[in-house]
Amino acid sequence: MMRTAVVPGSFDPVTLGHLDVITRSAKIFDRVIVAVLHNQQKKPLFSVEERMSLIKESTNTLLNVEVASFNGLLMDFVCEHKASVIIKGLRTVTDFEYEQQMATVNRHLNENIDTFFIMTNSDYAHLSSSIVKEVARYKADLKSMVSLPVEQALKEKFN
Repeated sequence: MMRTAVVPGSFDPVTLGHLDVITRSAKIFDRVIVAVLHNQQKKPLFSVEERMSLIKESTNTLLNVEVASFNGLLMDFVCEHKASVIIKGLRTVTDFEYEQQMATVNRHLNENIDTFFIMTNSDYAHLSSSIVKEVARYKADLKSMVSLPVEQALKEKFN
């Protein structure tokens, strides 16, 4: 039986921490779908299409990873793609408290879908997309934070 997992997020932009979770998920599951949230209430730096493209470029060696976007409830997306697991990366205790609440709601919506938590590699635990954008705004070195395609895209946005 093929096991499909969904790794959801806004990924604005995708960081090395995100890529760590995606890569590790790809080693565990047969199929991993990176689901880019289209949140109309936020003003992202990158469009959904740009974020998807950057994730595809950054994961092009992971043959079992796909990239898609979604609006609305994550659970609807998960069911539509016949996934059985949601993967959430955790950096801190604060992340856990929020993600535990979301996992409980998702479990209430569909008891057949499990949420797996993966602790982000400690090398990336300090990273967030917001921090990366702030560092990029001041043209500091991004090599330890994002993949080369993302670094180039950030430089273009802030030049």
